[in-house]
Amino acid sequence: MTRFNLLRRTALVAALACAGAMSFAQTPIKLTLGHGAAPGNPRHEASVKFAETVKAKTNGRIEIQVAHSSQLGDDAAMVTALRSGTLDMSANSQGAVSTVVPEYGALGLPFLFGDITKAWQLLDGPIGQDLAKRSEAKGMVVLGYWDNGIRHISNSKRAIKAPADLKGLKIRTPPDAVTVDIMQALGADPQQIKFSELYVALQQGVVDGQENPLANIASAKLYEVQKFISLTGHKYEATPFLMGKRSWDKLSAADKQVFMAAAAEATQLQRKLSKEADDKLVAEIKAKGVQIDSVDRAPFVQATRPVYDKWSAGPVGDFVKQVVQATR
Repeated sequence: MTRFNLLRRTALVAALACAGAMSFAQTPIKLTLGHGAAPGNPRHEASVKFAETVKAKTNGRIEIQVAHSSQLGDDAAMVTALRSGTLDMSANSQGAVSTVVPEYGALGLPFLFGDITKAWQLLDGPIGQDLAKRSEAKGMVVLGYWDNGIRHISNSKRAIKAPADLKGLKIRTPPDAVTVDIMQALGADPQQIKFSELYVALQQGVVDGQENPLANIASAKLYEVQKFISLTGHKYEATPFLMGKRSWDKLSAADKQVFMAAAAEATQLQRKLSKEADDKLVAEIKAKGVQIDSVDRAPFVQATRPVYDKWSAGPVGDFVKQVVQATR
């Protein structure tokens, strides 16, 4: 082969490779984002915002279908699907993710954050970076830390103003070990029920009450089957916005940048909507005929101190101490 022909062949191969790369970059991509919240919830609105932003930034090449209200299974099932590659993304729950990355549980220690903005500062710093590394090692890429609010207790039996008022009440909790420990420390009987099944369980008296941020109580219309809400503010929960690493690794470097930029926009929206919900929903839910009571938190704080002792001495004790130190 002459030098000229060799150069021409090399150029042709390079051109074909470049064309192939360009063709791949232009290939339409369809992905799915699942979550357990209802339309109107900040989690859903931010998911839609993320999908719209990605579509706009890629000129329609990447389309993301948002499956809300646990259409693809509960949070635990979606975590499994993320890791196996059968689901691309999920705005998931702190409790479900902590079953795979137990360090997430430290974020839910009782009365750790008096203000949700303090939680965001923690998650946007070294603690959040550490959790992201641990998540990626388990097959999940953190796109952002969304908010699942400060949690309060509702029930159908009586006003809860002191820990003693919880004694004997069956309270639904998510599959989150810290939440279970908190409810037990307060004298309640924690029960695990899927959020998608919670309304009916409350309606039929399977459980007496539950605990959630006001945004979740409102969007799921739990106020229709609960007479009392107590603003205990007993714990914070994040909503890790995750992408399965198998799906992430299929994206080009340019698309990964698009996803992170879109996720940053969606995170700011979700947090804004979540905070606004807490500020306005007390009056709106009261107008539905629900009794909402403030509480003296000091007795609740004292009753839940053993939860700190347990988790500080447990398998993720060192990380728990880091989180507690960072909040101080």
